Amino acid sequence: MANREALRELQTRLASRLKAARSEGVSVSWLAVKVGEANYLFPLAQSGEIFPLANIQVVPYARPWFMGVINLRGGLYGVVDLASFMGDGATRARTEQSLAESSVITFNAALELNCALLVDGLAGLRKREAFADVALPPEGSPVFFGSRFTDLNGEHWQEINLQSLSQLPEFLSISA
Repeated sequence: MANREALRELQTRLASRLKAARSEGVSVSWLAVKVGEANYLFPLAQSGEIFPLANIQVVPYARPWFMGVINLRGGLYGVVDLASFMGDGATRARTEQSLAESSVITFNAALELNCALLVDGLAGLRKREAFADVALPPEGSPVFFGSRFTDLNGEHWQEINLQSLSQLPEFLSISA
């Protein structure tokens, strides 16, 4: 129960920081998330809101990475398991405990896609100054991969261009 309260508190703090970052200007660039063992950066201008994962309604005959639909603030959103979509977590079994600690992040309303990405953890907001090195995405990377950053602790972070992801035909097609 304490973990759930701590998660809600973190989500509340991140939501208020996201709102402040959007109103103050472009000083913060990314929302940092954990998906399995991978670290990803979502551009703030393309990211929407953060919600705890709750009450997913399964959709039959959908692709394995499409978890179902969820009601967020009165709107229906499709939930995509980002690890499975990326091929990182297709075999990873999710326990009820790990799902309870997961969050969903919606796409920015400007992208006109009622979709939320399932992530395992939130790692806060990142500015460009938080990174020591930047490189092009690895050869053969998906088209929605942006730059690859290395932070001051030596951890690698892959930028995900949510707008490019939202336009991929395979992402938009949930039926197998």
